[in-house]
Amino acid sequence: MQIIKDGDIRAPTSPWRASIAAGLGTAIEYYDFQLYAVLAVTLSPLFFSTQDPNTALLSTLAIFAGAFVARPLGGVFFGLFGDRYGRTAALMLTVVGIGVASALIGLLPTYAVIGVAAPMLLLFLRLMQGFFAGGEITGAATYIAECSPPDRRGFFGAFNPAAATLGLTAATAVAGLTGVIFGSEATQEWAWRIPFLLSIPLIALCLWARFRIEDSPKFRQIMLEHKVVKAPLKTLFTEHRRAVLQVISIGFAQNAAGYVSIIYLNIHLTRTLGYDPVAVFWLISITTFIASLFMPFVGGLSDRFGRKPLLTIGFAGYIVLTPITFYAASLGSFAMCAAAVVLGILPFIIVQAVGYPLYAELFPTRVRYSGVSLGFNIATILGGGTAPYIAAWLTAASGHHLAPSAYVVVAAIIGLTTLVGLRETADRPLEN
Repeated sequence: MQIIKDGDIRAPTSPWRASIAAGLGTAIEYYDFQLYAVLAVTLSPLFFSTQDPNTALLSTLAIFAGAFVARPLGGVFFGLFGDRYGRTAALMLTVVGIGVASALIGLLPTYAVIGVAAPMLLLFLRLMQGFFAGGEITGAATYIAECSPPDRRGFFGAFNPAAATLGLTAATAVAGLTGVIFGSEATQEWAWRIPFLLSIPLIALCLWARFRIEDSPKFRQIMLEHKVVKAPLKTLFTEHRRAVLQVISIGFAQNAAGYVSIIYLNIHLTRTLGYDPVAVFWLISITTFIASLFMPFVGGLSDRFGRKPLLTIGFAGYIVLTPITFYAASLGSFAMCAAAVVLGILPFIIVQAVGYPLYAELFPTRVRYSGVSLGFNIATILGGGTAPYIAAWLTAASGHHLAPSAYVVVAAIIGLTTLVGLRETADRPLEN
């Protein structure tokens, strides 16, 4: 991390180094933030007194959704901070905040110990996670875009969603490994805390990496030229409303489809369809790990063929493949279920890999952090935080195992509709 002064002309951080350091924090963010959802079935009887398991699960998912309410607040705060004082300073704060909140969840007493205070404290820490997460992945996307050459922004930008997906992989893998090592009974009683407490060494690793990078050359340029915007939000609403709305619409589709096809699917396979939780944890972990490896390749394809064509293929893929995935999973064969999950991950790879580079390209440097953070975090409320809850409610209300896939189809259609009026951003210099 650096303090920029007049006459500072040091060489910028390489795109490889920037992508890895920024992506590492994103991986930790998604590990911390999604671990709660991965362990939702375990946490629900520990923090809620109701005897109805479905009601307890829905209450747990409601707190999961509640954390997304704080994300736009964090996005606005860290967007303003990052556009005023630098990307790296903001990214230091976000990773520490979300990691500390996650570790504290691992130390919480349960309902049996402190009663109603347990879910209240859980909600507070989830809101804290949401606040800091609101500035992390969007700040990382901004930073990577500003450190990458124009013809490779898709490739390097895809390191960010790849890292986020690795965070999901780590969350499911650690949860599964905890169950294997300690057994289901010990996991339910106390071992569930271990994955949350692992956030502490992960924070230290990320801070070590981020202290070794400098701010982006784009931000350093406007800082040295004294062109930093004092009121980024005002500039966004007066000059860049269309770009904000586009990020919200595409981000909604990306989040709704992604959270149902990955996060809720884990709950659906274990709780609704009755598959072995450990087997499902490893299936999701291996699938998402492989997916993360392909994302930079897909990002590179968007550098060559454009963001819009790739995103069109991705959203169309959700419409076709998600119903097939949920249907095949409901047949009762784990082998068939595994094949469906692998097939259904393809649209996720494309949309995640291409979406994040696109968001950063829609705004000028002066308000990029604020624009991406505001638009994307509103999208996470509309399409991300509510998605597992809506999917679980649709399943319970309809009694049909395919019900969640209908929600994904609607979200994907919204994404496709938004793409019609979107300008192509690939291989163009970023606007200052």
